[in-house]
Amino acid sequence: MKPAVQAIHFEQVEAIPLPSGSWSRMVLSETNISGIQSSLGYSIFQPGTITDPVSHEVEELAFVVAGVGELELEGSSLPFRAGHALHIPARTWHSVANTGKEEMVMVFTFPYPGYPPTDRR
Repeated sequence: MKPAVQAIHFEQVEAIPLPSGSWSRMVLSETNISGIQSSLGYSIFQPGTITDPVSHEVEELAFVVAGVGELELEGSSLPFRAGHALHIPARTWHSVANTGKEEMVMVFTFPYPGYPPTDRR
């Protein structure tokens, strides 16, 4: 049987709290779509937010919808702004920092049916 096309609003999915009142939501994942092979998330980062470092088992792709920030990497940082697409290779330690004065909005995806196995510091 062919899978059905679905539309899921991000507010239908529980928010995952992040520091400083920021949040993330796994909008499309195995928790709400049976048989899905990848996942899609949406995050809002408040000004001044810096997430704890993480390293995912799989690569992460992200698109910055609004705002400015930096990916904090081991020993360096990569600035980005609205309109940038980001590729974070598998097993790369990184954190996200909103360096601007407004909310930073990011859409991200993993080639994994949910939030992938992740190490945290």
